Amino acid sequence: MKFSITRPTAVLSVACAVAAPCAFADSTPDTVIVTAARIPQSAAQVIADTTVIGAEEIARSGAGSVADLLGRQRGIEIVRNGGAGASTSVFLRGANSNQVVVLVDGVRIGSSTTGAASWNAIPLSIIDHIEVVYGPLSSLYGADAIGGVVQIFTRKSEGAPQFDAGAGAGTYATRQYDASVHGSTAGAHAVSYAFGGAHEESRGYSATHPGAFGYNPDDDGYTRNSVNGRAVITLADGVEAGAQFLRSRLRAQYDNGSATFDARNIQDLDSYAVFLNGRMLPNWRSSVQLGRSEDKLGSLGSASSASQIDTRQDDFTWHNTINVGPDTLQLLYGHRKEQVVSSSSAALGRSRITNSYAASYDLQRGDHLLDISARNDDSEYGSKTTGALGYGYSFSRALRATASVGTSFRAPTFNELYYPGYGLPANKPEKGRNAEAGLRYHVAGAELQANYYRNRLTDLLVTAVPCPTGGSSCAYNVNRALLEGLTMSAATHLSGLALRANIDLQDPRDQTTGKQLARRSRRHASATADYSAGQYEAGAELQLSGQRFDDAANTKRLGGYGLLNLYTSWRFAPDWSLLVRLDNATAKRYELARYYGTAGRSWFAGLRYGIR
Repeated sequence: MKFSITRPTAVLSVACAVAAPCAFADSTPDTVIVTAARIPQSAAQVIADTTVIGAEEIARSGAGSVADLLGRQRGIEIVRNGGAGASTSVFLRGANSNQVVVLVDGVRIGSSTTGAASWNAIPLSIIDHIEVVYGPLSSLYGADAIGGVVQIFTRKSEGAPQFDAGAGAGTYATRQYDASVHGSTAGAHAVSYAFGGAHEESRGYSATHPGAFGYNPDDDGYTRNSVNGRAVITLADGVEAGAQFLRSRLRAQYDNGSATFDARNIQDLDSYAVFLNGRMLPNWRSSVQLGRSEDKLGSLGSASSASQIDTRQDDFTWHNTINVGPDTLQLLYGHRKEQVVSSSSAALGRSRITNSYAASYDLQRGDHLLDISARNDDSEYGSKTTGALGYGYSFSRALRATASVGTSFRAPTFNELYYPGYGLPANKPEKGRNAEAGLRYHVAGAELQANYYRNRLTDLLVTAVPCPTGGSSCAYNVNRALLEGLTMSAATHLSGLALRANIDLQDPRDQTTGKQLARRSRRHASATADYSAGQYEAGAELQLSGQRFDDAANTKRLGGYGLLNLYTSWRFAPDWSLLVRLDNATAKRYELARYYGTAGRSWFAGLRYGIR
């Protein structure tokens, strides 16, 4: 059935039926959002479509991974080749995983060979909150921000020192431990700090099913260890300097056909940054940041088969925010070096440098909001200029409409350029042109939001068989795609009962072949009911997804599914709480990727000291 928005009333009725009382929300108007415009803004000032995942929701997620948490949000689908430690893809509004920019406290992470973030290596326990901004943001963040930007924020703290710790256990011999300390000192040169560490392990379940290449019925578990920290010192009034780091190591088993050899990946994700920011003039604030992220993947497929790919990104950013009366002008310079530090294939041992200049202007006049931004990225793939324009109008304090247009691009990965027998150095960046419109209705305790988008992509890099330049196959700029959809969300609070729901009706399509993009459904939705009474809380989550196809030719169908998750928590003392979760309560059998395993009915119980 061809996607259509000619009957929005019927679509809204479906969403409202899922949500009970028809009211929707992702954040309150007072929620502060940083990622959408690269400066702190209240949600009421943000034009871009944004979701904020707060600390409470993260705490309720139990032993789930970051990808599991994101998969419950609107506009997001995930694919994983097995358990929580397996290779994972995250799709925003139908965009590929390598068409999404991922940041950890402002530091960009991801592999230069695949172009995607290593979601399976990101520890959930370090996260304070997550901001997801949908739609093209290349005019603010440069290459790869076609589908959107996901920024993960770790904990920051002020005040007296506090200690937090947690321990939990669950199905598949899952174990989870974490601890952190955070606080600040007083005085003219105050220091705020936050440090933490975590350990997770699971026996897991078989990564593959019969029919998969390399199938082995043994359990495929994982172990993940991480440490993170941040410290900021006040140098003078309005001037501060700081440093932050994250180190995570994941050891994950996978199936490679051998019943005797333990095939496994060892993934390291590291990010570091130092920064200085201060007020240069009463209306001018400037900050500089030097960041580095490293993505290292070692694979041991057999006793005689091993590979190693280490990539690194170094970023320097100079960001200036200037208040022009009630308006805000931003000027930015960025310098990024990507390189393959180590690889089993010598042909991938390359590097590239990108220099970027960007400007944006945000203004508010009464009921009108306007933001405009432009950016130029100059690299070996050429000079790419992108821009965006957004407008919002408040009909009343409760009702606001928005509209925006923007362009974006994705730079070819090192694999698509240089991998022997696959990459072509002449490959060009993918390009995107997006237009969208939205409505948001917010009153005390209830909210309704709907966004329609149409993102047209050209010069898509796909595997061409045979290769137009010779050979059996290669990465080649040949296809066009259209990411079109309507996403709606709702929430309401009724005397201790919180209800939330979202639904996505989309048509992610390869326009060259006319086929649905692989592993993306045309309909997916979720709903949550949460009841609080004093020290007790209980809730239920429902996740729904329509059918998908595992391949670009649409010959391998993946069935739709529905998952029911239940949870309850008890704060039995001021600083102590107990969480119990039951995921996939109906023991639904389903696949996110063909012949790859997913968790059955599973439970998790966790004890925590301190307040997240």
